[in-house]
Amino acid sequence: MDTTDLAARIARGERRALARGITLVESARADHQAQGAEVIAALPRERQALRIGLSGTPGVGKSTFIEAFGMMLITQGLRVAVLAVDPSSTRSGGSILGDKTRMDRLSREPAAFIRPSPSRTHLGGVARRTREAVALCEGADFDVVLIETVGVGQSETVVAQMADVFLLLLAPAGGDELQGVKRGIMEMADMILINKADGDLKAAATRTCADYAGALRLLRKRPQDPEGFPRAMMVSALAEEGLEAAWADMQGLVDWRRAEGFFDATRAAQARYWFEEEVREALLAQLRDADVRDAMDALAAQVAEGALTPVVAARELVQTHLRRKDAV
Repeated sequence: MDTTDLAARIARGERRALARGITLVESARADHQAQGAEVIAALPRERQALRIGLSGTPGVGKSTFIEAFGMMLITQGLRVAVLAVDPSSTRSGGSILGDKTRMDRLSREPAAFIRPSPSRTHLGGVARRTREAVALCEGADFDVVLIETVGVGQSETVVAQMADVFLLLLAPAGGDELQGVKRGIMEMADMILINKADGDLKAAATRTCADYAGALRLLRKRPQDPEGFPRAMMVSALAEEGLEAAWADMQGLVDWRRAEGFFDATRAAQARYWFEEEVREALLAQLRDADVRDAMDALAAQVAEGALTPVVAARELVQTHLRRKDAV
């Protein structure tokens, strides 16, 4: 494959080429991943999209919000990419990947690109190579990249490590759904959007918004936040209300962070985070070598028999493996 040609086509905004590039970086094959890395390296480095991470409780209307929000951005002359991560079955490994069908209007827009990807049981609410997919979308000169996570949970905050703005969508009167996880994810969220604030649910949405606004005031203020952030506000994706106000607040937050130096510092910290993650993955990959797997099986048998404790067995495996690597 001519990766230089593929990169040039992506840089020109060819959607099919972009899809092919994402397929390469998401592939489990080492040669495809290497080609994907070459494509990313060949793309214009100066292009930057606004990266917006989005999570929310099941049934809160994430897809409806993304479609309405994306359509609004397109009317303002912006190009929008959506990277939607679907959960994979822990038994079969399969995913439904139905986000594109739920965003019928947006999927038909020439200025939009929607790519559903399976999580493949990768923790964190995002797929293993979502960050590389974001880089490809930036290289294709999209103005905004929306990253939709699998859903709310203790680990669904990894998206904050690849986003400039992290949105948390909640439903009216849905506070109880988040009791077990709200501390961690609320500390990460830049804005909490109470969706479905329309019709009979508007009064409940007003109460929920007030509750979370009060909760946010109790959290420790972060240095990267201007006065009034993080904040809670009401939106209705179905009625397309509150979307422009939310977008204006996102832009204001990003502009403030740029002026204060937090924007670049955060992206640098995120790059370091993903470098360390790649190192961990590379080390774990070594454990898939056939000889190491044999050693693991032998030690696992001793652990099962009670001859070794898990800690001692793990330490022996690592030390033996490192000595073998050093000797090569």
